[in-house]
Amino acid sequence: MKAQIACCQMIPIDDKQKNLEKAASMVRREAAAGTDIVVLPEMFICPYCHASFKDYCEPASGASVRFLSALARETGVILFAGSIPEKEDDRIYNTCFVFDRQGRIIGRHRKVHLFDVDIKGGISFKESKVLSPGNTLTVVDTEFGKIGVAICFDIRFVEPFRIMAEAGARLIVVPAAFNMTTGPLHWELAIRSRAVDNQCYIAACSSGRDTSADYCAWGHSSVVDPWGKVVATAGPEESIVRQTLDFDLVEQVRQELPILASRRQDLYTCTLSGGKHIG
Repeated sequence: MKAQIACCQMIPIDDKQKNLEKAASMVRREAAAGTDIVVLPEMFICPYCHASFKDYCEPASGASVRFLSALARETGVILFAGSIPEKEDDRIYNTCFVFDRQGRIIGRHRKVHLFDVDIKGGISFKESKVLSPGNTLTVVDTEFGKIGVAICFDIRFVEPFRIMAEAGARLIVVPAAFNMTTGPLHWELAIRSRAVDNQCYIAACSSGRDTSADYCAWGHSSVVDPWGKVVATAGPEESIVRQTLDFDLVEQVRQELPILASRRQDLYTCTLSGGKHIG
């Protein structure tokens, strides 16, 4: 089974409607090219900063989610809509909504691990000043099988990726916005590592680089195959990365190099705790 995927590496500006329109233009272009699955970047509707998270947040019933639902229905793609600041009660989440070809919401992943770092001489940012963490791992059912979802800093934690792979995910989608401190060192290393660990495809969609922004993204959206090979990648500029995924390769790699089957689960396991479910 094969599917064509595209990561739309766009540069968000301080205008929600223009960001949505730019995303729509990129999605429509990919739909016209026969792409099945389209991924947008983390916080693609606003600049990546605390003030924007507060100013741009809206509920799941809000205008942005309705716009994205209509876009998926219009174009007929499976849409992993990056992430937006989602407001529920008095909390704001960094949330990826997933839509099927009919525009129905089939998944909602709230970023589990918040980006709270203070690197001497580099990036200092604390998402927890504004955002709340999600409490659920997310795998959605599609016509191409199960697909996992993680957001940016989630990529650094091996356990959720193993759990998603064990739940049947052969592709894990990662909307992201790595920065100019961690990006050069860890972006490719992290996404290749998670692909190798779990012998699955990783599609990581970043924002493009805007050197005038307070938070400057690294870019380099990439698709990595189950061998850990980068099979498609972008530079820092606004662009689209497109790749055909061969899900039979996942099964082939897992048979030829049986990492998952060779685990010593009599010695160690990787499981959900606290009764949290995938969905």
